[in-house]
Amino acid sequence: MDYYSKALDFAYNPSHARWLSPLLLGAESCICAFIIFRIPYTEIDWEAYMQQVSQYLDGERDYTLIKGGTGPLVYPAAHVFIYSLLYKLTEGGKNILVAQAIFAWLYLAILTLVMACYRMAKAPPYLFPLLVLSKRLHSVFLLRLFNDCFAVGFLFVAIYAYQHRVWTVGSVAYSFGVGTKMSLLLAAPAVGMILLQALPFKRAMSAAFLMAQVQLTIAFPFLPVNPLGYISRAFEFSRQFLYKWTVNWRFLDEQTFLSREFALALLAAHLGLLLLFSTTRWLKPSGQSLPQFITSLWESRPLLMHQQTSLRVTPTHVMTSVLSAMAIGLLCARSLHYQFYAYLAWSTPFLLWKSNLHPIATYAIWALQEWAWNVYPSTKASSAAVVGCLLVQVLGVWWGTAKDFEKQSVE
Repeated sequence: MDYYSKALDFAYNPSHARWLSPLLLGAESCICAFIIFRIPYTEIDWEAYMQQVSQYLDGERDYTLIKGGTGPLVYPAAHVFIYSLLYKLTEGGKNILVAQAIFAWLYLAILTLVMACYRMAKAPPYLFPLLVLSKRLHSVFLLRLFNDCFAVGFLFVAIYAYQHRVWTVGSVAYSFGVGTKMSLLLAAPAVGMILLQALPFKRAMSAAFLMAQVQLTIAFPFLPVNPLGYISRAFEFSRQFLYKWTVNWRFLDEQTFLSREFALALLAAHLGLLLLFSTTRWLKPSGQSLPQFITSLWESRPLLMHQQTSLRVTPTHVMTSVLSAMAIGLLCARSLHYQFYAYLAWSTPFLLWKSNLHPIATYAIWALQEWAWNVYPSTKASSAAVVGCLLVQVLGVWWGTAKDFEKQSVE
């Protein structure tokens, strides 16, 4: 085998990811240490998080009365519990170095999990360097300490568990992620499709009830005091968006950005894309149309038919469905802030690969997206690049997965 053939084999053969992953993780450990000790920490939300959880630790249970320097508490209860623990581990939030060390370990742990998910999906090794090269992602974890870091961690725990068909663990992890930040609700349609095809209907409903029970359990300290207050703050769908902070729609004028018509157009686009992916991609394991699938849920399907459908819910299909649902939600979001890159940085390489793009195109689009998310404040050019890259990923993965189940029925 000549050197060119060896290089191609190294780049494309998924088996090489087994030894490439630990090398990249070792390099990342050094990079994380360098960032913590050499690059100044930037305060954005950490102090507000600490102020809010200190009120909880002092006995406040009315969610509407918990506030911090950036405003009221607007995250679900799992966020409160996580940052309450961090409050105790960091001397009331004052020991930033300890907090950064914890987030470095969190970053490396999630990265290990992400690489494992890629390997389960048989992704090629040439994608793996892109998982460790993001400047913005390092900033979100190590220099900003955002709660999105924990939410994306729970998302990949859920993906990994679902890939291994450990449905209960995956459902608990996903629900706990939603309980950390409601951004993970964007993946809910895909999660539902996965469970309904992989499991008998009653077991899928049991998984849904389990997720609801997780939400009730983590909210229990607050529900007896002010249940409506908790729900309205933890899952605040009516939040007002500020034009000056938007990363994605800066190329529009402020009047258009704030208009009701624009909000409704984005909602319609989101629903339309979800319907498109549901009917033409996420339901492929069942081999049925959406009306047929809905009808079959209420009928007793033959055991063999269900087993065949369940086996087609492969690790690749799980990851493609969940990450494409997140990408659709981010594309149609009215306003993205910089910390939302946590949900995108580790998704983009996989989605571009599933779009069947050439590796050079994959690296080029990744680089353009990385540049756009590092422009501060956002500009018309950077925001157009953010939306354009997301659009390429969403339409690309739809196009690139058209023949997935025509090639083989079961991985």
